[in-house]
Amino acid sequence: MTPIVRRPWDIPQHRHTAESVYRRRELYRREFLKSLGRAAAISGGAAGLLSVLGCMPSPEEVDAAGAVVPLPEAQAALYPAPRDPRFEYGRPETDRHAAAAYTNFYEFTPEKDGYRHVGLFQPTPWSFEVTGLCAQPRTFDLDDVYRQFSLEERAYRHRCVETWAMCVPWTGFPLRKLLEIVEPLPVARYVEFVTAQRHAEMPHLARSRRYLWPYTEGLTLAEALNELTFVATGVYGAPLPKQHGAPIRIVIPWKYGYKSIKSIVAVRLTEEQPKTFWNTLIPHEYDFTANVDPQVPHPRWSQSREWMLGSGAVYPTVVYNGYGEYVGSLYA
Repeated sequence: MTPIVRRPWDIPQHRHTAESVYRRRELYRREFLKSLGRAAAISGGAAGLLSVLGCMPSPEEVDAAGAVVPLPEAQAALYPAPRDPRFEYGRPETDRHAAAAYTNFYEFTPEKDGYRHVGLFQPTPWSFEVTGLCAQPRTFDLDDVYRQFSLEERAYRHRCVETWAMCVPWTGFPLRKLLEIVEPLPVARYVEFVTAQRHAEMPHLARSRRYLWPYTEGLTLAEALNELTFVATGVYGAPLPKQHGAPIRIVIPWKYGYKSIKSIVAVRLTEEQPKTFWNTLIPHEYDFTANVDPQVPHPRWSQSREWMLGSGAVYPTVVYNGYGEYVGSLYA
């Protein structure tokens, strides 16, 4: 018998939702049954199957979680934004409830039901600083963001290193436009991002002594300036829910999801490669580059296939998550 190796994010068996709960909505019951066997096959046998058993709540439960962030009327009127026709999923869009109910946000919980733990989080008012090796460092608040940048919607595929995936329409603007305002200096080679660290609002911070907070991530400056790298303020035609990284996050669709840092409070331009959260904690499993590549397995599972949230449909993983025409030259 193959032993079950529990990963840090796997849900303990005693915490699994009761069958009576996840079966109470027929839609989710059917999707669950269709995806069960396929998800187990590609996610590490029994261990992957147990991670799926976090169970999908009903749409009413997701909406009632208080995760939606209200905005002033003028800002809320900017949603939905016009969609950029250059980007298409190539597969069905993920149901918004499925995407909202299954997320990674370790500051709130190591489990997937982040929407249940974000109630104390206050993402407005908000500001973030852009500093380091730039000629015009400054602090932006949400008013600055909505006033200075034209929002657009992009249909991006998202691939988690854990093999689950989703197709969601993000609203925001290219990171390049933000960096152009601060004018990176010629010596700048990397961009570091930092997530908020609020112990009173993020319950898992105080319970997780093994982690090195705050959460940080980074890109090369060339990656940050790439057309695909996106600053997201919304999803599904509305402002970001808290569990998706409200009020502002980064989205990098050709890399594994842990690079797409949430709820950012700082952006720093540096000459040296910045230390990043998972790469520092488990370097042999989570590299700095983190490009989606089916030929490079994770040390504990294959990356050759991925399964979609909501439907459970299984697809072969594509190098750069299918965005090679935009980013392949960065690594030639």
